[in-house]
Amino acid sequence: MGLMKVFSGSEILAQALQAKIEEIGVNTVIRNNNQSNVLPSTAYPKPVELFIEEVDFSKANPVIEEFRMNI
Repeated sequence: MGLMKVFSGSEILAQALQAKIEEIGVNTVIRNNNQSNVLPSTAYPKPVELFIEEVDFSKANPVIEEFRMNI
């Protein structure tokens, strides 16, 4: 069992989806590879990634699909 990426995009959208997934009791992990403290340029920010446990995918998938249809 491992982590599965369910979203990659802006930090604001990742946090919105994270809140919706956690409302149904599924833990999430956000990985943000932007190094704004090291490199102050925000011209090309890297996407933020949202992960869940593979075993939770069937529970979280309806929430993820509804979110994707509404963005």
